[in-house]
Amino acid sequence: MRAAILENNQLKITEIAKPSPGRDQALVRLTAAGVCHSDIHLVKGDWPRLALRGPTAMGHEGIGVVEALGPGAEQFLQMGDRVIMGLGGLGGGFWCGACEFCLSGRPRLCHAAKPLLGTYAEYIAAWAKALVPLPEQVADREVSLACGGLTAYSAIKKLIHYGVSPGRPVALIGAAGGLGHYAVQIAKAFGFMVVGVDLGPDKAAFVKQLGADYALDVKEALECVHQALGGVDGCIVFTPKVTGFELGLRLLKRGGVFIGVGMPPATDPPMTLHPLDLAQKELLITSSAVGNVEEMRELIQLAARGKVSTHASLQASLSELPAILEALDQGKYTGRAIINDLSR
Repeated sequence: MRAAILENNQLKITEIAKPSPGRDQALVRLTAAGVCHSDIHLVKGDWPRLALRGPTAMGHEGIGVVEALGPGAEQFLQMGDRVIMGLGGLGGGFWCGACEFCLSGRPRLCHAAKPLLGTYAEYIAAWAKALVPLPEQVADREVSLACGGLTAYSAIKKLIHYGVSPGRPVALIGAAGGLGHYAVQIAKAFGFMVVGVDLGPDKAAFVKQLGADYALDVKEALECVHQALGGVDGCIVFTPKVTGFELGLRLLKRGGVFIGVGMPPATDPPMTLHPLDLAQKELLITSSAVGNVEEMRELIQLAARGKVSTHASLQASLSELPAILEALDQGKYTGRAIINDLSR
């Protein structure tokens, strides 16, 4: 079968053996794969702590059809089920289900967690518990809900967990991007007043079309937010730019909640934050990554009801993946890119 393999920081499309499902696994024939910004960092080696050793199958957003079940998987899925990868990236391949992190809904932190990789391929053998059956209303074009959508959904839910009530203003930095465009829709569905921030008038216009109450260019965001709202109650940063993190902190009012999602390269300088700023504003600063399978089920229901949809700027074949990753790295398109032909 054809697959995208990373070796020595080189991505190549090649032929590999078709996998067989092991215990508690399902063999899924993939019909769509989503292109995620994190794949760029993995290819470029931007995150040394997450360096991949040896040839590695790439991709972690996928939708497909179950073609075979390994021993034990039949209690979770049936042959012919159409499924989405329910927890993309780190932690999506396995978790123990019994530790403090799994039991508190944070399986990514489980010490036994394994990554889910290999959706840039015709087939994948995936852990059945991490697969979520899809209703017919959710089309293949929604494949990036598997990571981009789930990550945005989990971050928005954390706002409520940390005391930011629906109806209050929240800022989303990188609102036109692959994660941010989901966050705008989800935050509006939850009832927040949404301030979407991105770079340039074209992206601001796109954010406005998504339903944001305010759609601002980064150059005007600080002045506009403080003049119109006196600051925001919560801020989620989706951009992988340190300047976006620093802007998000400055947009917050006293007692605000800051959630970092974007992951800049390790070579970028750290963001600056003086302890006196914390003491003066009493900020709550945390991070969010991916989500859990139950949150994926909730997100799928929102998508089935038409509350959340994927803006897919590009649809292409597997052989075009390297060019798509390059275009994404250069910020040449909004929303997501989808590989909808994995056979060529």
